[in-house]
Amino acid sequence: MSTLLSRRNLLKSSALGIGAGAMAFGGAASVAAARDAALQEPGTSKLNEVLSRGHLIVGTGSTNPPWHFEDEAGELIGFDIEVAKLVAKGLFDDPTAIEFVREASDARIPNLQTSQVDVVFQFMTVTAQRAQVVEFTIPYYREGVGTLLPIDSPYEGALDMAAASDPVIESILQNVYAEELVHAAIPNAEVLQFDSQANAIQALDSGRANAAAIDESTVRWLVRQSPDLYKAGNYGWSPQSYSAAVRPGDSIWLNFLNTTLHEAMTGVEFAAYAAAFSTFFGVELAPPPVGFPVEFGVRA
Repeated sequence: MSTLLSRRNLLKSSALGIGAGAMAFGGAASVAAARDAALQEPGTSKLNEVLSRGHLIVGTGSTNPPWHFEDEAGELIGFDIEVAKLVAKGLFDDPTAIEFVREASDARIPNLQTSQVDVVFQFMTVTAQRAQVVEFTIPYYREGVGTLLPIDSPYEGALDMAAASDPVIESILQNVYAEELVHAAIPNAEVLQFDSQANAIQALDSGRANAAAIDESTVRWLVRQSPDLYKAGNYGWSPQSYSAAVRPGDSIWLNFLNTTLHEAMTGVEFAAYAAAFSTFFGVELAPPPVGFPVEFGVRA
């Protein structure tokens, strides 16, 4: 899986921060032109188009567990896939009324701009640059850097590693910002960089590193797959939001998606959202409390 660390490197160098669609455009004027060209005609909405068509078209990937990948039968599974199915259920009362378009990450924005897909669910990081050429829904996950630890590690996460009197060694995918990312949480760590995430994890398995710094979601997935080998660190840092993305200018469609996601995380579809969270991240979410809406931060 392309890690948060490599994505963050590109974000800081502005390439991924602007995104593939914007990379095809040059400068502020071109970005504005692309945004204006994407606006829907007055009085129309993607919602009506999708309902008339009878199924939802979703852009997503196929090679990045736990987000979007193929099972042994070649069917797409993953957290992005399950969240997209909640949208299809909301539209048609049928989570299978959906067509997935497998796309590379650099095709996410172009496919939206050319209306090849209705919406993108593809672990897409929200940035201000991207928000000039697509519109984002409310976040459905918050990513970050996490620590993957051996099951018998004396450490529980980055904070007690930072407080350790003995030197600690952290493996990570090679990246110009790798040391900066690790030292943001573990200032005293020795950082070992590797040419692949698999090799960074192998360094952990062989005892060359005390922990591996990778996406928090990947940490959870690996622990879910091999609970006898690994445990997840109890602290994540360097957060970023994952949201669905749509072509700009259609508030009706965006509002529908936001309502669907909101109720998946806080209301009538919470059980389905929580089941997917458990399946792919191994985390059991507490049900939202009844009474005053939890999103306003007031607790009884």
